[in-house]
Amino acid sequence: MTELVPMSAAPALMQSGGGSSLPTVRLSRRAKAAIVVRLLLNEGADIPLEDLPDELQAHLTKAMGAMRVVDRDTLQAVVAEFAEEVERIGLSFPGGMAGALNALDGKISPHTAARLRKEAGVRESGNPWARIKAMDSDILVPVMEHESIEIAAVMLSKLDVTKAAALLGKLPGPRARQITYAVSKTGAISPDAVERIGLSLASQLDSRPVSAFDDGPAERVGAILNSTTSMTRDDVLTGLDESDQGFADAVRKAIFTFGNIPDRIAPRDIPRVLRDIDQGDLVTALAGAGSMGMEKSVDFILENMSARLADQLREEVAEAGTPKTADTDAAMSAIVTSIRAMEASGDLMLVSPDED
Repeated sequence: MTELVPMSAAPALMQSGGGSSLPTVRLSRRAKAAIVVRLLLNEGADIPLEDLPDELQAHLTKAMGAMRVVDRDTLQAVVAEFAEEVERIGLSFPGGMAGALNALDGKISPHTAARLRKEAGVRESGNPWARIKAMDSDILVPVMEHESIEIAAVMLSKLDVTKAAALLGKLPGPRARQITYAVSKTGAISPDAVERIGLSLASQLDSRPVSAFDDGPAERVGAILNSTTSMTRDDVLTGLDESDQGFADAVRKAIFTFGNIPDRIAPRDIPRVLRDIDQGDLVTALAGAGSMGMEKSVDFILENMSARLADQLREEVAEAGTPKTADTDAAMSAIVTSIRAMEASGDLMLVSPDED
């Protein structure tokens, strides 16, 4: 077993002035690296060696396998030399275009990153399956639909249970059944094969064209219509129905209006939502909702607040009478904007329109 000093002694060793009083150690840099890694592992340090290139991992493993016993003087000299080299480092760079792109991930535009990655002929580093797991289900659905049944079964097996279930739910029934049956045939597949499949899928997904927009077309149109008047919104949706029924349905799912409150907000969240809404806007919206066919939203709001506050609001609404349509639209828009801001900040979770 390798003879090592406790890590608690390392600070004293690191203060040895570069090891001037210690013997000169004639070891290869790989052997010295093996000693340092062995010492850190013995002390329970979590070293992400998997992030090293495969070749360096192999060299390190072979160097450790070739060593037996290291005396204390040699250990102290290696640690002192390592500490001195670390202290001399002022700034380090990732090395290579791939490392630079990973370091700047999220700091430069996706379009620029994709173009530079393509020009340099490099792919994203790291665990391919981790990248695949982090992708949205809508991106993975086409892979499940067009790849071979066997490849789809491997991908399904590597995904988290929740995401795998969501993917199956978006596939046609026969295709979903074929893939789930093929999972039973993946028991004998080797880790190397799974790794190669992951690299191939990640490379395929990484090569997708980068969109100039963060959201899809339906989401963008829905966000715009959220801020328009009800008359404009209804007119645009009617036109979309005539041009593209599928797109119109997608836009309706992306829209959140005052009339959607009963379907998109949980009853328990109404008191919290109302705390951030101007009282004047609330009274105006409730007073004008009836003339716009949104009585359901009024009833939903009043039924899910305290009885005392609900009675007070009913009195104020009755005194306000029926406001102008423009005033009602403005008040409803302000309420929707407040709710959307709560959702964006994570203070509110809207109910999905697909949920029953």
